[in-house]
Amino acid sequence: MLKNIPAIIPPELLKIMSEMGHGDELVLADGNFPAASHAQRLIRCDALGTVELLDAILSMYPLDTYAERPAAVMQVVKGDQVVPIIWEDYRRLILDHEGITDAFDHEERFAFYERASRAYVIVATGERAQYANLILKKGVIFPDTDPYPKAKKVELN
Repeated sequence: MLKNIPAIIPPELLKIMSEMGHGDELVLADGNFPAASHAQRLIRCDALGTVELLDAILSMYPLDTYAERPAAVMQVVKGDQVVPIIWEDYRRLILDHEGITDAFDHEERFAFYERASRAYVIVATGERAQYANLILKKGVIFPDTDPYPKAKKVELN
């Protein structure tokens, strides 16, 4: 057990997020996304939804502030009558965790698939909402944001 790690983050995802560097991308895939056929690395979180997982991920994962938009969603296919209300949850979480108000690129379906296939990892979820796929570009941790800047000296008696 570790402190301050959201319990829904599986150990494999924690390891992979730690390995990722600035500019690497993580895909949160909904239940309809062809994750296994597109992933270089695949983590299955089939019992989780994208919103709860995004909240947990953003508590540890910085978004890229050097990118114009550090996240991407799949744009609705022309003629599809779906209104992806889940995007509002994503916007709220990104604003709450990162303070970013305009975070999303909108990628055409096949361009999104291509970009996802280049991502460092795809996290397959059980999310049932349509157009719930989300790409997150990893940022950096700046020295002034480190909550543990120096180890405390402890005197032993």
